[in-house]
This record gives sequence, C-alpha cells and structure tokens, in this order.
Amino acid sequence: MRLKGFEKLTNIDEALSTFVKKLKPERLGFERISIQAALGRVTAEDIQAKNDLPPFDRSAVDGYAVRARDTFEASQFSPKFLKLTENEVHENEAREIWTGNPLPKGADAAVMLEYTKKAGGKIEVEIPVTPGGNVSKRGEDVQKGKVAIKAGTRLKPHHLGLVAALGTTYVKVVKKPKVAILSTGNELVELGHKAAPNQIVDTNRLIFSSMCQELGAEPLNLGIAKDNLEEIGAKIREGLEKADVVITTGGTSVGYLDLVPTVVNQIGAPGVIVHGIAMRPGMPTALAILQGKPVFILSGNPVAAMIGFEVFARPLLLKLLGVDSEPRSVLEARLTRRVASALGRRVFLRVSVFERDGKFFAEPVRIKGSGVISTMTKANGYVIIPENREGLEEGESAIVHLFDKIEGAQRV
Repeated sequence: MRLKGFEKLTNIDEALSTFVKKLKPERLGFERISIQAALGRVTAEDIQAKNDLPPFDRSAVDGYAVRARDTFEASQFSPKFLKLTENEVHENEAREIWTGNPLPKGADAAVMLEYTKKAGGKIEVEIPVTPGGNVSKRGEDVQKGKVAIKAGTRLKPHHLGLVAALGTTYVKVVKKPKVAILSTGNELVELGHKAAPNQIVDTNRLIFSSMCQELGAEPLNLGIAKDNLEEIGAKIREGLEKADVVITTGGTSVGYLDLVPTVVNQIGAPGVIVHGIAMRPGMPTALAILQGKPVFILSGNPVAAMIGFEVFARPLLLKLLGVDSEPRSVLEARLTRRVASALGRRVFLRVSVFERDGKFFAEPVRIKGSGVISTMTKANGYVIIPENREGLEEGESAIVHLFDKIEGAQRV
C-alpha cells in the first residue's frame, strides 16, 4: 500500500461505530474530592439533597414579616398601621426581617422595605401582600431526598454553589482519563529548541495536551520518537503502561517512513481497526486497540490532527468521563462564497463567522492545506460538507460548529 495511496477509505460513521463496538469503552472509576477542587470535573453519581433547601421558610426581601391578611386593602393613600415586635407576629404586628432570615412564627408573608414607612414603634404598609408573598418556602429550591445534580454532569460554578448550599463538602467525580501523547518524525525538534533548516518545532503535543485538559483529561508527555520501529514501539508501550488512551501524531500515511500503523500491529492484537478515513482533512487517521485501550493514530499535519481528535478522540474521552454528550455550540449562517468539495468525503470547512445587520455569515478561510495551522486561528468554527455534496453555494445556509466565541452571537 505504501506510496500507492489508500485502496479504500472508510466512512466516518462506520469507522467510529466499528471502533466503539470492538473497544466497548466504559466510564472510568471515581475519586472523592473537595468541592473546592471540583470545578470542571464530572459527577460519578447523583448528588441527592440530604435536607430541604431552603431548610425553613425564609424572607426573600429586606423588610418586615407580617400576617398577609393584615395588609389587605393597604395603599399609598390608605396605609395599614402595624405595631413592631421582636417576637412572634400577632394580629396587626410586624417584625423587621432581612433577606434569608427565617420567617418568625405567626407571619406568612414579607413586605418590602421600600413600601413601608417607620414611625416610632409602628410601620405604615403601603401595599398589600398575599400569603407566601416574598417568602422562599422550605424545600422550594430542592426537596430532601431529591436529586439535585445528576451523574455525568460537568460541574460549573452554579453547580458547586448548590452543592455547598446543601451542606456537602466532598463529591464523587470520575477519574481523569490519562492520555499519553507521542509525536513522531525525524524532522521534529522540541519546543524551545532552535530548528535547523530541515526541521520544524513540534506543536502537536502542546495542542493535544491543551485539548485534553479542556475536556478534563490528564495529558502525559511521551516526547518525540524518530522514524524508527524500535523507538516508536518503546514509546507506545510506555504509553500503554501509564495511560488509559494513547495518541500519536505523524507517521500514519503511506510513505516509507510512515511506520506507526506497522508498529501498532507488531505490538499486539487487535491492533489497527481502521486506517484511512473518508474525510478532509485527516484522511490518514487510523484507529487502533491495544491491551483493551484506544490508540488514536493521527496525522502529523496540525489541522488534520485536530480534526481527527475532534471527530474520534473527543467523543471517546467523553465516554470515559461518563458524559453522554457535550456537543459544540452551533448556529446557522449564510456562506459568503461558493465552496467546492469532493464527493465521497466528509469535509470540515473552517469558517469565520461574523454578524451583519442581525444576520450571521460564514466566510470560508481561504488558505488551504491541513498543515497550515493559521486556518484554525483565523476561523471560529467549521461547517461539515457531507459526502454526497460537491460543494456549497454562495448564500446557502449552513450549520456552523463553533470552537470560539462570536461577540453578540445568539447560539441555537
């Protein structure tokens, strides 16, 4: 097959389905951590309320606790006069109260401070309230025994606030998948080293480390392996020993020095499951399984490698984290020009989305090539052109999958 191209390309959906069926990925185990360290982590079990929240009827405003019926028919021109008390509220009495304070016995509502006037030991109430008015009822937020946060939830600041309000200080979260990342190629030098005229700085490990961290996985750096069977094999075995997932970049096409698929098959069975995907960029992508662990063999070209990660590695890592789905935000935009495609391949078109007169437009990034990383920095999303289309027309509406924000965008 070397130097002759791929005899057959596998459809993306078929490749992913075949790979997942053979791998049978399961959610990783859990660990118990402090809520202070839980931001961005995924819950391993339902978090149930041990108590009602709030635990008592409480005022939702600053003002006075009252019996609602004592305020009926009150108005600015005909206020109701209530005697102030510091104890239980009786008929025609009121007690000063602040937001969050328990409602005193006898009271069933609260009047906002703005609608009262204090005069000596009395207040004038200028507005009526109904029973329960301006009161947060016991269990109104979450009732005791109910699920407050479901398993598989990625914890955000508001989730942590709810957990803290429930009196929980530790949570069970899914362990971070460990991802070993290896770059291959004689031409690569480490970040920070000066590259010779025939060399390039390895950026892919940094990119994948960042993409893993963004998902909540822990990257492990395997360094650079030269185009040598033994060296590549040793690095991959190290990755299998230390990590849950292995990602390699480079050495996956059909040239004489594209050795990674061969090495993977030499290490053990089942080895490479799929090699050559009907996609652009990222056609040389290969999916493999070793020792029951997934091995993603991605292109050495940064953009092709990033798309390969997006399509195959990202959903797998989410499965290991127990997350059902975490799709990219999308919006509908009109293409600013016609774009040609190739039948039989799913194309991931990088676009720059902008807003004009309340409408969204997608400008295809003109620079071509899966090795031109600036096509990603100039874009803020991508459009998927299906296999059965020869291109998209100017003015045609398309769904954009966003990987960066658009100021003022309303996403659907």
